Amino acid sequence: MTPAPSQRHYGMDWLRIGAFILLIFYHVGYSFTAWGYQTPTRGVVWWAEIPLLGMSAWRLALLFAISGYASAALLVRDKGQVSQFGWSRIKRLGIPLAFGLIVVVPPQPYMGLVNSGYEHDYLYYFLHDAFSFQKIRYEYVPRIMHLWFVIHLLAYTLAMCGIMLVLPASWQAALRLGFERLFAGPLLIPAGILLVYLVRNYVPYGWTDMHNLLNDRAAHLHYGGMFLFGFLLRGSSALRASIARQWPIAAVLAMAGFFWVAGDSWLYPGRIATPQEWRHALILAKSVESWAAVIALFGIADRFWNFNHPWRQTLSEAVFPVYIAHQTIMVLVMYPIRDWGLTALPEFAILCGSVAIGSWLFYLVGREVGPLRPLIGLKRHKTHRLPKTDPAPTPGT
Repeated sequence: MTPAPSQRHYGMDWLRIGAFILLIFYHVGYSFTAWGYQTPTRGVVWWAEIPLLGMSAWRLALLFAISGYASAALLVRDKGQVSQFGWSRIKRLGIPLAFGLIVVVPPQPYMGLVNSGYEHDYLYYFLHDAFSFQKIRYEYVPRIMHLWFVIHLLAYTLAMCGIMLVLPASWQAALRLGFERLFAGPLLIPAGILLVYLVRNYVPYGWTDMHNLLNDRAAHLHYGGMFLFGFLLRGSSALRASIARQWPIAAVLAMAGFFWVAGDSWLYPGRIATPQEWRHALILAKSVESWAAVIALFGIADRFWNFNHPWRQTLSEAVFPVYIAHQTIMVLVMYPIRDWGLTALPEFAILCGSVAIGSWLFYLVGREVGPLRPLIGLKRHKTHRLPKTDPAPTPGT
């Protein structure tokens, strides 16, 4: 991959922006599947899960890998001061996490309770039930909902900081060398697929992706491993070169994995279990899709998207606030429109449009009000206006 480790990789910015845009479509589309959601829409669209399966195996792995890559860039900006970097991440992630859990998330379980017959208004719910740590009807409150990602990301970041603080520099160098020897060559794709398959299939108690920090044993190995992969990628020119050579192969494999997973969904839709004799093949297909898609997208971002644009900085800044707000807006819109008698396509369009507009307004308002900026994950003071020309790559960012 072309940029030196001291330069900003614009392709990674565009990849991050695109991944979170896809997340909006994924969460809205999820509402039309048999997988369930706490405020269901008009019904199930039988084929809706198939395109979602084109993203489900790799979307979270990609986000954690990008986050690891960005963390390495931020550590360079902090001149390698691990303690300073760790404290900055606690503030940048922890403050909006607390704000989100207290202010943004509670309307989501409330709408689920209203859907099941809860009779109190929101003020009563917020003051008496929202943080009562008990089960009310079918909802246990409080809930973390989509902010589980921020919790996991902060945990992986702090764990990495702790390891870097206690592990001797010589050991860290040896681990980096071993990492490069494994992945920066012909084993990049097969070794990654094998590791993902082992995690998905052979970790005790099975694949655990419950979005629970204490119980996600296998998911921690997968997502934490992807975070570490992204972190080490930024400092490895050999691995970047290997991805640049092999991403077309990875793209073909990712599509092949998706077609197998899609075929399984076609034969066994919704909650119909895949027969036991085909389970290992399905897990392997998901593992191929997961790893190969990440490698392919990294290569595509480097080959085609590594350019600046006046909107890049603004969109990059908006990603975190949009993520904080998007699911709550979706649930608040989903509940009233479900009885309008709409067909699936206009309902999908209304939900996507509402989430996009509402989340963007959440960002625009928050960025202009100084005290709100840190609450939605922005720097305390504005650092830029929309540029009129493309600036040069910024070293160390």
